[in-house]
Amino acid sequence: MIPQRANKDTGRVIAVKQISTGDAPDWEQYVRTNPRATFYHRIEWKAIIEKSFGHRTYYLMATENGTPVGILPLVHIRSLLFGSILCSMPFLNFGGVCADDEEVESLLLGDAEKILREKGGDYLELRHLKQSSADMPCKQHKVSMTIELNPDPEVLWSAFTTKHRTAVRRAAKNGLELVFGKGELLQEFYSVMSLGWKELGTPVYDRSFLQHIVNALEKDIEICLVRHDGKVIAAAFNGLHGDTVEGMWLSSLNEHAKLQAGYVLYWQMIRRACENGYRQFHLGRSSADSGGEFFKKKWNATPKPLYWEYILNKGKDV
Repeated sequence: MIPQRANKDTGRVIAVKQISTGDAPDWEQYVRTNPRATFYHRIEWKAIIEKSFGHRTYYLMATENGTPVGILPLVHIRSLLFGSILCSMPFLNFGGVCADDEEVESLLLGDAEKILREKGGDYLELRHLKQSSADMPCKQHKVSMTIELNPDPEVLWSAFTTKHRTAVRRAAKNGLELVFGKGELLQEFYSVMSLGWKELGTPVYDRSFLQHIVNALEKDIEICLVRHDGKVIAAAFNGLHGDTVEGMWLSSLNEHAKLQAGYVLYWQMIRRACENGYRQFHLGRSSADSGGEFFKKKWNATPKPLYWEYILNKGKDV
């Protein structure tokens, strides 16, 4: 029997449980219909992370009269580098609690805290697009760069500065070829990602992580490659959810920097998103006041703060 909480003031009876395989359709229905749910709340991430990294996951769902009213995906990471932590969601831009109201949100966070203490974790990190109603320590060192799209891409083009339009046109004359696709482009994307991240000194995910994503979510991902003389020099990996394009990973090769492939890549992805009826393009997260944020602002992307909230256990401060 799943424990239920009865609120004497409202008469509501809400149950919170860790989901089983049979609950997956209810979880997915909630993600499809709740406007606060994101691509990173998709149920497929549970198996993707378990298969790719071997981390234990705890996917909490709150129900009222048998109907889902809130969800909270958790991943338990144990490592020499990070210690023992719970996170929602690691390796991704955000995640966190998604609930119909503050009462449900509070119950989900309460159960998450119980799991944190039962497992002896140091802290729980919740990566939110919007700050929760709970009083938790919070960091705002990251921003989500978001473009509000228009069915007519020329509306966005006209809003760019003259200097920026000139830079895009100049790059387009460099003999660059763009290709959009799905899993069939993964190997070429990963080759560019691996080289580009190594140039930056950034640890690279194992290819199996991306392959698991493609296997589980292929119809909802899109890969874009930029080729020059037949060689891929820049690439992007995006998620598709509702009315939003979710920029997940992007990389380019420094040796071809003079070709300015990034200008062509960004503009063609933005134009395609407009023409395909999407309303927002999240260009991925950036550190506040960084070079990445500055470049994305050229596309009239607006920085929206990300709220990384914490429930502390063994740690004394964030």
